[in-house]
Amino acid sequence: MIPETDLVRRRELGEFIRAHRERLQPAMFGLDPGTRRRTPGLRREELAQLSGVSATWLSWIEQGREISVSATALGRLARVMRLTPAERAYLFDLGGRRDPQAGEDDGADALPPGLAATLAALPTPAYVLNRAWTALAWNEPAAHLFVGWLDGEAASVSCENNLLRYIFTAPAARRIIRDWETRARRVAAEFRADYSRHLQGPELRALVEELTRASPFFAEAWEAHAVVDREGGLRTFDHPTDGFLRYEQITFLLARHPDIKLVMLAPAEGAGDQAATTP
Repeated sequence: MIPETDLVRRRELGEFIRAHRERLQPAMFGLDPGTRRRTPGLRREELAQLSGVSATWLSWIEQGREISVSATALGRLARVMRLTPAERAYLFDLGGRRDPQAGEDDGADALPPGLAATLAALPTPAYVLNRAWTALAWNEPAAHLFVGWLDGEAASVSCENNLLRYIFTAPAARRIIRDWETRARRVAAEFRADYSRHLQGPELRALVEELTRASPFFAEAWEAHAVVDREGGLRTFDHPTDGFLRYEQITFLLARHPDIKLVMLAPAEGAGDQAATTP
């Protein structure tokens, strides 16, 4: 039996394509609108021809049938239907395919206006990561907390402001992050979830290869193929000047910037003996 979610997804995909096909005017493609056109917009046959796909295949898609949908075909449809970036992403989500263009634009690391100023105004540690988990911006509390990463010492340990390089190759990380092995293993699993969305990106593959050579612990954790979402929760530290610190981590994905994460650390209540372990 076909799962109900698959039926809903296929039906939504067909309705989405049909709705956008009907909003396209023949004149936009140099086609004669004629006087005997029974449906608004383009006919299925016209969209199929313009997109380089089979008219029968397109008809079955619009009917919600169970057929194969490739990323290439979805890309052709998106181009001809002149979808916005949000509409294109929605089309690929419904089709269950990864958009080969997603996250590969030159402005992927461009910070939204006002974000840097917002970070500076926050009283607690906060930083912004790109898809390779390199910090793009951070505030003074974050620089104070992350000794050897965001405090200007990253270059001395070849971290280059990358969180993964810091955690797995910088000696300071092992001293500051409580229960380092548990946290480091989870970080590897969290990064794998992001890595899967950019398998074609040479930057991420190169980073994984570099860390595998530089850190036997990372190599072991990566080989386990564990995958978890980057979630919030308790984070504990042994700071060289402030002593024991505990925070609740909150992670946000920025609208229209799906590969950029805003991470905030809010002080957690209490600092008793039970806070000495990291989940």
